Amino acid sequence: MQALAAATTSGGIRSFEIGPRHCAQQTRPIALRCPACRTESIALPYYSLGQPCGAIACTNCSFVLEQKHRIWLALPRDRHRYFALFLRNYQAVRKAESRGSDGPDFYLSLPFCDRTNRNSWQWSIRARTYRYIVRHILPALNDGASQQATILDLGAGNGWLSYRLATLGHRPIAVDLQSNTYDGLGAATHYLHTLPVLFPRFQAELDRLPFEDGQFDCAIFNASFHYSENYDVTLADAIRCLRPGGTVCIADSPSYSREEHGLAMLRERRNSFQARFGFQSDALASCEYLTKERLLSLEAKHDLQWTTHPVWYGIRWACRPIIARLSKRREPSQFRIYTARVKT
Repeated sequence: MQALAAATTSGGIRSFEIGPRHCAQQTRPIALRCPACRTESIALPYYSLGQPCGAIACTNCSFVLEQKHRIWLALPRDRHRYFALFLRNYQAVRKAESRGSDGPDFYLSLPFCDRTNRNSWQWSIRARTYRYIVRHILPALNDGASQQATILDLGAGNGWLSYRLATLGHRPIAVDLQSNTYDGLGAATHYLHTLPVLFPRFQAELDRLPFEDGQFDCAIFNASFHYSENYDVTLADAIRCLRPGGTVCIADSPSYSREEHGLAMLRERRNSFQARFGFQSDALASCEYLTKERLLSLEAKHDLQWTTHPVWYGIRWACRPIIARLSKRREPSQFRIYTARVKT
């Protein structure tokens, strides 16, 4: 491995000694966990995770954690097969919806400007969510004692949130199933135009995060929590990775006041996808939306207390429920930010 000198073993966790020029960056290394057997772990400096590294073989099972284009491939072969149809369908939809670009300007402008002008209203929502997180949620991490936080960007997509967090001086790690260069983790190479060192990227599923327990200050579900097939399992694994007092944040997942409205949305969406793309976009049994009842259930099961942050998305967005009632249509989705702190 580049810049890695010798391996030692202590307490079942292997760690590496590094050269003098990297010593300043060695503080608070990230301990990785084998995503297959979930037993053996290895600790590496944060900044080395974003650089070319050799493969790491788990001595307890046959899984090999390796990189491809500097992306850590932490998805076991059987799970890769499980998600294959979903990834093919998802990538086809995202391509048709112009979710990416061939040049860096598109990615470097996110979330404040959509240079394709195809999804500007969605990016305007992402921008308001991002500003709220930066102004109201990040300053409260570590009780305001530290300006630098180690953050899991869960469902990172092209890595725009990790990029923005890195420019603020935080230590993000981007996690997503997609690794393509258009709308997946591979697109994050465009951020090297302005970042001296690219943040670490992991192709992994959110239910089996390849990290040891208790390391992160915050885990942000970046418009991704509703893709979970089991909210309990997905939330539990994020909480596992947080230090005591760490914050879990669910952002930009659709929410409804009642279950019936969410189910109506699903029927409409599947019919629309069938007509446009020839499939119903149900390769995964995703939960798709949140309700108050679902959040209360998660709160009770995981000993949390949610704080709801009603972000102002503009007058047109605020008027949508009124217009829907007058038009006798189903309730439209709402976007809110939900946060909770892991108890010490």
